[in-house]
Amino acid sequence: MSTNMQNETKRREASIARKTNETDIKLAFGLDGSGMSQQDTGVPFLNHMLDLFTKHGHFDLDVLARGDIEIDDHHTVEDIGICLGQALSQALGSKAGIKRYASVFVPMDEALAQVVIDISGRPHFEYRAEYPSAVVGTFHTELVHEFLWKLALESRMTLHVIVHYGRNTHHMIEAIFKALGRALDEAISIDPRVQGVPSTKGVL
Repeated sequence: MSTNMQNETKRREASIARKTNETDIKLAFGLDGSGMSQQDTGVPFLNHMLDLFTKHGHFDLDVLARGDIEIDDHHTVEDIGICLGQALSQALGSKAGIKRYASVFVPMDEALAQVVIDISGRPHFEYRAEYPSAVVGTFHTELVHEFLWKLALESRMTLHVIVHYGRNTHHMIEAIFKALGRALDEAISIDPRVQGVPSTKGVL
């Protein structure tokens, strides 16, 4: 059996447990899923965004998080990004046969977001977004950066996120998470033409 066929038949999934003085998180992530998700994070807006990410990426994601949200949502959002990045890295394994790259535009009414991914083994994050408001409900928009940066760092991928325009902050962030799901789905998908990993270095 070829490496690519083995990669296709093996379920790509991982579970992460992380406990600190600030958060207690259990997360399970499956790359080859059906868009099923369960989130109990204590941060309702993040629950909504993770549900969109999972649905549009055709992943499976379960998150149970308890954090010091009586202070604010920062530690919980950041640590979920850490756990999701670690789970993604573990689930990908050797990365044999993946497409590696993806660039996706997603509109959400008047807003347009673009997510560009390279599953490179080199963590890097670029973020271009200016929101009309600093808060959506009780969620501070600066936490979008914290979540995405920790996701990129812990998964060791290059991630560029650009919101080209928009008037509604909720729509703009929603477009990001939908585009993130679709771009990651494309980048981690198996290409039967790829032998081993898609790199001249021989490793990712």
